[in-house]
Amino acid sequence: MPQEIKPLVKDPNAIRLAILGITPGNGHPYSWSAMFNGYDQELMTKECPYAGIPQYLNKQPKDTLTIAGAKVTHICCTGTSEFSAEHVSRCSLIPHVVERPEDVIGHVDAVIIATDIGSEHVKRARPFIEAGLPVFVDKPMVDNMADLKVFNNWVTEGRPILSSSCMRYVKEFIPYHLSTYNLGELRYVSITTAKMWENYAIHALEAIYPILGPGFLTARNTGTVNRNVVHFTHKRGVDVVVVASKDMYGGFGFLTLCGTQGSDQLRMQDSFYSFKTQLESFISYLRTGVRPFPYAETEELMRMVVAGILSRDRGGITIDLNDMYR
Repeated sequence: MPQEIKPLVKDPNAIRLAILGITPGNGHPYSWSAMFNGYDQELMTKECPYAGIPQYLNKQPKDTLTIAGAKVTHICCTGTSEFSAEHVSRCSLIPHVVERPEDVIGHVDAVIIATDIGSEHVKRARPFIEAGLPVFVDKPMVDNMADLKVFNNWVTEGRPILSSSCMRYVKEFIPYHLSTYNLGELRYVSITTAKMWENYAIHALEAIYPILGPGFLTARNTGTVNRNVVHFTHKRGVDVVVVASKDMYGGFGFLTLCGTQGSDQLRMQDSFYSFKTQLESFISYLRTGVRPFPYAETEELMRMVVAGILSRDRGGITIDLNDMYR
C-alpha cells in the first residue's frame, strides 16, 4: 500500500528554508541556495570562491534552474571560512542574514545544515531537532559511532531528519540502480574520490549503495590518512574497493562494475543534476512526509564511513560492520 501523505510543513507550496553553516572547500551555501532562489549572475560569476559553481549554474535554462515552491529565506554561516553569510546572500538572493543559527527558529519551515564535517552535526542539528523542525544534514551525517547513536535515537523518536550525498542521484549511474542483469552476477565494484575519507568517502559509498543494496559485511582500510584504500565485502559475493586519495581530483566519481557476463565503467558528468535532484528529494519529503529512501540505508552507510576510519586507525584490521554497536 502507498504510504499516507502527511506534510511536514504548514504550506507545502511556500516552504521557507534556512541554509546554515559553512566549511572550507564546501560551496553548498552558494550553489544550493541558487537552486531555490536563483542568483546574481554577474556577482556569482565574478566573486564566487568556487569557480565550478557559476560554470554549471550559467549553463542552466532559467526556467528549469530553481525548485518551485521553496525558497531559502535565511542564512547563517557559522563555521571556519573566509567567506561571509552576507556574501552568500548577495550572490544567491537570500533576504535575511542572522548572527546565530538558532535565530531562524520561528521564521522557517525547515533547515539545511550545509557543512561536511560529520563530527559537528549533532551539535549543529540539536537546536532544530528539539524545536521540531525538519532537518537536512549534508554528507556525511556523522563520522563516529557515538553521534550515529544520537541520530538513530532521534529518528526512532520520529524526528524528521534526512541526510544524503548527491552521488545517490548521479544520472549516469541510475540505470544500474534499476538492474545489473546485463553484467551477470556482480563480483567486483570499485569507485574513487578525491579529498579525505572523513568527509568524502560518503560520496563514493552512496554512489554504489543503490546498485548493490544493503548487506555490507566487512571493511578493511590498508591505506593512510591521505590515501585511503578500503576493501568492503557484500553479502551478494561482491568485493568492493573504495579509494579516497587527497589530491586525486582526476578520479572523482569514477565507477567500475565487473560481473560474470560483462563490465562497465562510468563517471559523474553533471553536478547540477545530482545536486538539484538531491534537494528535490528533501522538498518532496517535506511535502509528503514520505522518505525518499529508508533511514536504514543512511545508518548502514554511516557505519561504513566509521569502519573505514576505525580500520585505518587500528593498523588495517578488518571491521565487522554488524558488530559495531558493541
